[in-house]
Amino acid sequence: PAAGVMACAEMARAAGFPNVITGDMGGTSFDVSLIAQGQAALAAQTAIEFGLVVRSPMIQIETIGAGGGSIASVDAGGMLQVGPESAGSVPGPACYGRGNTRPTVTDANVLLGRIAADRPLGGGLLQVLDAKKAEDAIRTHVAEPLGLDVMAAAEAILTVANARMAGAIRVVSIERGHDPREFAYMPFGGGGGLHVCAMMREVGVTTGIVPRYPGVTSALGCVIADIRHDGVQTVNLMLEGLDAAALDARMVDAGREAHRVVAEAGLSVERIDVLYELDMHYLGQTHTVSVPLPVTLGEAGTGVTADVIREAFEAAYGAAFSRLLLGIPLRIVTLRTAAIGRRPAFDLTALAPSAGASLELARRGTRQVYLDGAWRETAIWSRLDLPVGTRIAGPAVFEQPDATVLLDPGLTAEVDALGNLVILRS
Repeated sequence: PAAGVMACAEMARAAGFPNVITGDMGGTSFDVSLIAQGQAALAAQTAIEFGLVVRSPMIQIETIGAGGGSIASVDAGGMLQVGPESAGSVPGPACYGRGNTRPTVTDANVLLGRIAADRPLGGGLLQVLDAKKAEDAIRTHVAEPLGLDVMAAAEAILTVANARMAGAIRVVSIERGHDPREFAYMPFGGGGGLHVCAMMREVGVTTGIVPRYPGVTSALGCVIADIRHDGVQTVNLMLEGLDAAALDARMVDAGREAHRVVAEAGLSVERIDVLYELDMHYLGQTHTVSVPLPVTLGEAGTGVTADVIREAFEAAYGAAFSRLLLGIPLRIVTLRTAAIGRRPAFDLTALAPSAGASLELARRGTRQVYLDGAWRETAIWSRLDLPVGTRIAGPAVFEQPDATVLLDPGLTAEVDALGNLVILRS
């Protein structure tokens, strides 16, 4: 999941969008993260099973059980639920015809005509999808229990799934002090493009950016991401009366060890940067503030001093809380060290459409797609054959081997110079 976020950060930055919210929708989960000013948000620690805390920095990712294989059901209280249980890839959605008879998000998209049953994804792993099995599953498990028409039931499944996904986006944005209207939304994974317009509508995002190859974005991230090694150690020192030389020695040792790990990783890097950060707070507080230090590892040490630390803390604390608590002593709780091996730049123009791309080549005719309670004649396009600069108004469906993108009425999609599909309100 982290690799996909790193790829999105690089692609969005190159496309001129430093602020993006990413949404990775696969078969089982929906993973959301936020990138501000080109930098992915990091969490100082995370909790795993049984409440175990891992005190190591990692990219902040909010995960919910809402993927293409998430199963829709009506609970004992008569409420429609989607996920977290998933049909997975085996046996998969009902339309796969491999034994599952319960409806999934993918079954709803197939029944509504958004996914072509005769042109499934996956490079021929399935020759066709069984729309009749999808319809039977939705009718039996959702439409009849709720007293709905089967098409209304399929739309209801997507409505519930979209609401859950939008809630995850609000967690990483609004609940952490970010206005989603100041961000673009970048979906990836095999299912992300089918719900991009719904997320724009639900959350208020004005721009969507669908990468050139959504289904392999995480793999691309593994290619282009820098290599990073983090070290964390408790120091528990008061700033007043700080022995700066002793702290400098600890920072030098930690920096050299992190540098060694990256240097011996066996990957080609252009340089290795060593960064330092302190977790600090005012004496008596229970929470800490992350304080990046404007120092680097050199032959003569880091050059850290009490004044440098105080100035950095006041800048970080003021940015977080808009005020300082003057006169209260400061405590340094934790020293964090990161060695980052900068990988050679990946030429994203390699993803751009070929010179032979054309509208004639990309046009696949039309088909009926169920949108907003009615069937609508919808243009179908081979996305990878669209030339740079193409502008298409919704409704439209863009198909490619690793993903499908649905463009709602009232929105416009444009192919940018890097092959991204940029979706805007008309």
